[in-house]
Amino acid sequence: MSVVNEQVGLGIPTSRKKAGLLPKVMKQKFLFLLLIPGMIYFLVFKYGPMYGILIAFKDYSPADGVFGSPWVGFKYFREMLEMKYFWTVTLNTLKISILKIAIGFPAPIIFALLLNELVSNKFRRIVQTISYLPHFLSWIIVAGLIFQLVSPRYGLYGLISDAFGWQPRILLGNADSFLQILLVSNVWKEIGYGSIIYLAAIAGINSDMYESAVIDGAGKFKQCIYITLPSILPTICMLFVLGLGGILDGGFDQIFNLYNSIVMPSADIIDTFVYRVGLVDMQYSFSTAVGIAKSVIALILVLFSNWIVGKLSNYTVF
Repeated sequence: MSVVNEQVGLGIPTSRKKAGLLPKVMKQKFLFLLLIPGMIYFLVFKYGPMYGILIAFKDYSPADGVFGSPWVGFKYFREMLEMKYFWTVTLNTLKISILKIAIGFPAPIIFALLLNELVSNKFRRIVQTISYLPHFLSWIIVAGLIFQLVSPRYGLYGLISDAFGWQPRILLGNADSFLQILLVSNVWKEIGYGSIIYLAAIAGINSDMYESAVIDGAGKFKQCIYITLPSILPTICMLFVLGLGGILDGGFDQIFNLYNSIVMPSADIIDTFVYRVGLVDMQYSFSTAVGIAKSVIALILVLFSNWIVGKLSNYTVF
């Protein structure tokens, strides 16, 4: 009798309520199959190599292996903190990353807002396609294009300088112009692809809100300020918090393919420093210690920024 009452009262068959995980998996088996490549990737390339963290606490030798090398504790962490050049590359990384966030983070938001105002869907798709393409070019190709553009002898910059009678400079050999090239090329490459998620968030806004705003006499600018931006604020907060987690990255691929010995004192970042120390100089333990310190700091920044954003806007990632 209780079973009948349960079925009638709730409208849910008892057998369905008792269904385990396996029937759910079988029902959505194709969705779970899509997870397999991603799970394999993370297991092999993310979780598998984590035992290598031990290298930072050992005097690692390839001949002895990870477990055969002698234990030295925090020796390489102390060396890292006492090295003056480590703090130089850390400051370079923070400077470049903060500027990239300050300029590169709002750029896709503004671009998405502008795209959303285009009336012609055909023209909008053309603009979106053109803006997405640079993201799929590797930094090696982009660096080659930049070299050709800013070359003082054969590039577009050199031709313009000759036409106006200017004395061309080596832009990639000047610290200030090098930083400007980094920022501009980063925005150009990522602005279109970065706007995709904002366009998706804007598309989910209820159109009735805009219709009510038009009736009340609100123009496009006020609609953007009072409807669009508040509606996509959770998305903005989430991407901002996640972006702060990479504040110590600086952009290895970009800088490695563009920098040179002239601008190295101001353009060398943690990742390029670790590359030279670890792979070129073969100081595996020291470079691993630097990598661990960078990861710990990044984790702290993500947690702290998530807490700050939660206090200011009541939106948190976790």
